Amino acid sequence: MSSAPSVSYSITVRLEAPAHGSAVSQLTTLVESSGGSVTGLDVTASGHERLRIDVTIAAASTAHSEEIVEKLRTVDGVVIGKVSDRTFLMHLGGKIEMAAKHPIRNRDDLSMVYTPGVARVCMAIAQNPDDARRLTIKRNSVAVVTDGSAVLGLGNIGPKAALPVMEGKAALFKRFAGIDAWPICLDTQDTDGIVEAVKAIAPGFAGINLEDISAPRCFEIEERLREALDIPVFHDDQHGTAIVVLAALTNALRVVGKEIGDVRVVMSGAGAAGTAILKLLLAAGVRHAVVADVHGVVHREREDLKEHNSTLRWIAENTNPDGVTGTLKDAVHGADVFIGVSAPNVIGAEEAAGMADDAIIFALANPDPEIDPVTARQHAAVVATGRSDFPNQINNVLVFPGIFRGLLDAQSTTVNTEMMLAAARALASVVHDDQLNANYIIPSVFHPEVAQVVAAAVREAAQASGAATTAKSVGMSTVTGDGGGTPHA
Repeated sequence: MSSAPSVSYSITVRLEAPAHGSAVSQLTTLVESSGGSVTGLDVTASGHERLRIDVTIAAASTAHSEEIVEKLRTVDGVVIGKVSDRTFLMHLGGKIEMAAKHPIRNRDDLSMVYTPGVARVCMAIAQNPDDARRLTIKRNSVAVVTDGSAVLGLGNIGPKAALPVMEGKAALFKRFAGIDAWPICLDTQDTDGIVEAVKAIAPGFAGINLEDISAPRCFEIEERLREALDIPVFHDDQHGTAIVVLAALTNALRVVGKEIGDVRVVMSGAGAAGTAILKLLLAAGVRHAVVADVHGVVHREREDLKEHNSTLRWIAENTNPDGVTGTLKDAVHGADVFIGVSAPNVIGAEEAAGMADDAIIFALANPDPEIDPVTARQHAAVVATGRSDFPNQINNVLVFPGIFRGLLDAQSTTVNTEMMLAAARALASVVHDDQLNANYIIPSVFHPEVAQVVAAAVREAAQASGAATTAKSVGMSTVTGDGGGTPHA
């Protein structure tokens, strides 16, 4: 599958060119003929003989952008100056910052914000620790915690290299739900060490978002922290993905007129995301599920499950009621739904064509999915991917801001299956009957209702399940262009 130009590989080339003749038109023609896309052309200085121009170009990769720049150098009369990678520029100095909520203009302000006035607030919290939510940033704070062991599709790149992702996550929390999130990158991949570190920093936060921690350690870390802490702990790679998948599947089934309890679901991938998706689908009513990993279909008699790997054993004991064996390609035949969270190109046109009528394919591996989406659309009624250049993008940002907004507003002590099911139903409901079709089963991440609708559903589910510690939630103010959504005093 050839890659199209993307803003992710956008560069701005500062160059000088003759003010007369065809040099400028040659530049744009050369970029387009090289497979790039000119997205901006700004004259920044002009003289009688020369122009200084900033040309912004979308390329398909770093190597592609370098190739385009080298070709630009061949245009007669053109002198290449600085080349800026726009993505790197956006990350320069980090993407987030801390800002004070009150101005410190004089001694009175200083005395109340800091010493001596702050001592009175400290003592009030010492006498009543619950006041920390009311009198500090704790009530609106989430720690985004990683060890850098499973970052995006990049693998185990360590805590420093993971920091840009955690910063981005914090920025999204603020933008979509008004939550103050803090990147915490731990220089240990020891399970005990991570658990103890998170327990030690927990007093300053009202929720913990675990991020990019490899399986199977992520399961134990989340479970132990949920037992130890009185605030919700949510591994977004597992549960955020699962919630969006369930919401999308709910609407995809509406499109094809099938019921969740009747369809046969085949999943590729039994890692963190795959296991969480499976558990939530089962809780939502799926009865016929088959899971395959790199070794083939998971079933009770598989030799490698008899001595170790409790997660795969659990999958074997709770799925595959018909005892299907063999490969993923064998299992897909006749299936109503395929969900992939594994690796590129594990199925092809033949397998897609062999699925049931009105099939649903969710190929979520990124950037290269389990099947070419164009091929999948030739055979399936509904197709979703993890990519932004096809319809129906399965993206965790659809849910994690709203989920934590609801959890924080309810002052929830945990996050449970009921809340996740409620979040999935709420997200699905954003797509109204008159909007629903095969290319629109999930709303845009910029849909103005998403965060508020998900937050309200989670808040209500927390209260109904007894996890909320406030009888009446503070609610969420209207989400504005700059994030909004901070709770009221």
